[in-house]
Amino acid sequence: MNIPPFFILLLFLLFGCSVSSNDTPVALDSGILPCSHPPKMSGAGSVENPPTNGALLASRFETLEDLKSVVQIEYFNSGGNNMVRLRHCSNGQEVVSELTSGVSQGDIVAARDGGIWERLTLLLSAPYAIINRVDLAEVYTLARRRGDLFGADDLAFFLVAEKSVGNINTAEIAFKNPRDKGEKGYLNSFNHIFAQAFITSCYSEALADFVADVHERQSMPELTTGIFSEDQLSDPVSNPVDHYVDLINNEWGQEIGKALKEKYQIDRNTLWTPALLADYMNDLQSYFCSAFQIGMKPFRPDDEAILIFSRKIRMVMAGRTL
Repeated sequence: MNIPPFFILLLFLLFGCSVSSNDTPVALDSGILPCSHPPKMSGAGSVENPPTNGALLASRFETLEDLKSVVQIEYFNSGGNNMVRLRHCSNGQEVVSELTSGVSQGDIVAARDGGIWERLTLLLSAPYAIINRVDLAEVYTLARRRGDLFGADDLAFFLVAEKSVGNINTAEIAFKNPRDKGEKGYLNSFNHIFAQAFITSCYSEALADFVADVHERQSMPELTTGIFSEDQLSDPVSNPVDHYVDLINNEWGQEIGKALKEKYQIDRNTLWTPALLADYMNDLQSYFCSAFQIGMKPFRPDDEAILIFSRKIRMVMAGRTL
C-alpha cells in the first residue's frame, strides 16, 4: 500500500465502554486516508442493523450487493495475476485493502511439513515466508490453541476475542440483530481486529498483511477474481461477504496496532505483563465501543484470560516454544 504520511485523531466514544488505566485516546494515523469514494449510504444501518463506525460486521450484510453499498470492490488482471481492491469509508476516512493471487496458507504448511522440493517451491514463489519463517512460526503458535505446550487452559487469538465478546454489557443495543450473536458477528470481527492489531504491534504491518492474505487465499482463492459460484454466494459459513469484511477489518486492525505500538512503545523485547495486556485489550475494546456503538466492561490484570494469554505471549516471544 502506498500511503501518504499524515496524522488524524480518532476520538473513542466511551458510553458504557471499557477504559484502560492509561486512557489517553489512541491516534490512528498513516494508513487512513480521506475518503476518495464515499459509500452509497452511510454505515449500512437501519433500526434492526445499526450503523457501524469503522470496522464492519459480516452479519449485517445479507448479500454481496449489500456489502457493495458500503465497500467499493474493484478487480484487476495484469499478466495473469489477479487482484481485488477494497475501499471502505467511514466518518470521512478510508482504508484500502488489496489482495493478489499468490501463495496460500496451505502452501506454507506443505513446505513446513514437506521435503526439499516443497521448500524450494515456496522459496521461489514467496521468499518473504522463508525469510520471516521464525516470526511466522511464533504468530502461528499464538493463533492456535496448543495444550501440548501451554496446558489444557491455553488460549489463542480467537479465544481471547471470545472473552472480549463476553465483555459486552449492552446486550439490548448490541444484539438487536440476532445474527450478530453468531460466529460471523462480533466474534469474527473482534478476532480479526485483535489478531491483526497484535501482530502489527509486535512484529510489523507487513507481517500482519502477509498472514492475513495467505489465510484468505486458502479460504477462497476466487476473492481476487470475483468469479463466484452460486453455492459460494449462498454458503452461510464461508462466502465472499464474510471474507471481504475480514479484509476490511484486517486493515482497521493494522491501523490500531500501529497506534498502540507507538502508545506503549512495543517491540520484540517488550515484556507482556498482565497489566500491559489488560491495557492493550481495553484500548481495543474502546475502539469496538466506538465502531459498533456498544458498551463493554474492561479487562482486569487479574482476569484469568489475561494471566493465561500474557504468559503465553512472554514464552512465545522469548523463543521458548519453538
